[in-house]
Amino acid sequence: MVATAGKTRKGAVPRYMQLAGELREAILADKFADAENAGHRFPTESALCKQYEVSRFTVREALRRLQAEGLIERKRGSGTKVQPAGARGGALHRPLSNVSEILQYARDSAVTYAATTDGNLPRAVAEQIEGSTKGNWRCFRGVRRHSDDALPIAVTDAYFHEMLGDAVDRLDLAAGTLFSQIERLAGVAIGKVTQDIQAIAADEDVAAALEVEHDSPVLRILRVYHNPAGKLFEISVSYHPGDRFAYAMHIDVES
Repeated sequence: MVATAGKTRKGAVPRYMQLAGELREAILADKFADAENAGHRFPTESALCKQYEVSRFTVREALRRLQAEGLIERKRGSGTKVQPAGARGGALHRPLSNVSEILQYARDSAVTYAATTDGNLPRAVAEQIEGSTKGNWRCFRGVRRHSDDALPIAVTDAYFHEMLGDAVDRLDLAAGTLFSQIERLAGVAIGKVTQDIQAIAADEDVAAALEVEHDSPVLRILRVYHNPAGKLFEISVSYHPGDRFAYAMHIDVES
């Protein structure tokens, strides 16, 4: 039976968002790699309709989201391709031109999260954020490493607001990036992401997690996720060792 968009019960996650989440996770897991083609070919719309038993409209809406996020490239007559990962050699290089590129480096690294705290947002984090941070926040900490390197490239504290309900309980902490799961599980859309980057000295807690000396230079990246109504629902604070991480920003200038 073919499912159609717009037929979801009240409060349910729209099918196109579920499909976008499933495809997003497959992309980040590099499941569309094609060694012979030296690229990342994506199934056709027809193939996706058949595989997931959904309408063509549902498939197109899901692909539209992935394209807007920068995860795929679609060209008439050329089909759909997965955009290349942003990691290359030595230190980790992170491009940022849209929301999805926040996720790109997950392909070449691994992280497993563990729950840490539950309650008010820590003052040190709340002070860095404009607007209200009231409410209960669940925190998960993850340490990320390259697949071929034992040294950590990041430690991340991810905070989720109580507005997300039991979706937080259903997060797969061993599946990698939590950001890529929460939209599908909670049915929440991302309206805006703000990001602040600052070089700081590692405190004892961060230094121990990153396996660096206390007061070593680290790059702190604070990201705040809002829904379309402007409500804060997720915050992530990542710390990267100065000698294992580089941040690259690509800006296209129109002539």
